[in-house]
Amino acid sequence: MRMLMVGAALVMMTSAAMISPIMADDDDAKGAQKLAMQGRDDYWHCLAREYSRDSNQGMSQQDFGRSVAGACPSERQYYRVALLDYLTTQYPDIDAGAHLATANRAVEAAQKDIVTAFVKQRPPAK
Repeated sequence: MRMLMVGAALVMMTSAAMISPIMADDDDAKGAQKLAMQGRDDYWHCLAREYSRDSNQGMSQQDFGRSVAGACPSERQYYRVALLDYLTTQYPDIDAGAHLATANRAVEAAQKDIVTAFVKQRPPAK
């Protein structure tokens, strides 16, 4: 009976040891996802502040696009790095260059969306 108890305890400890790295990986992925989402939100909020500035009135689409491309450098970089970390955690077998390209496209898409909104809200030319 004692050997049976020791054996059962050993099986339970081994199972827990095998599950623990999986749970740690899951926690890492959740943490990376949370940081990427926070980075996205911070970047979007910063772009929204740029969008709503009074000084943008009368700007051309090209000028506003250039302004947005240079705006929010720290938020943009944080978003890019956090997204890159999340993608690397989620898909470790994919080349890091592909993850970087994806992160860069996400940043470009955010900028494009803000410029599109800017163009749509302008009054029509007379």
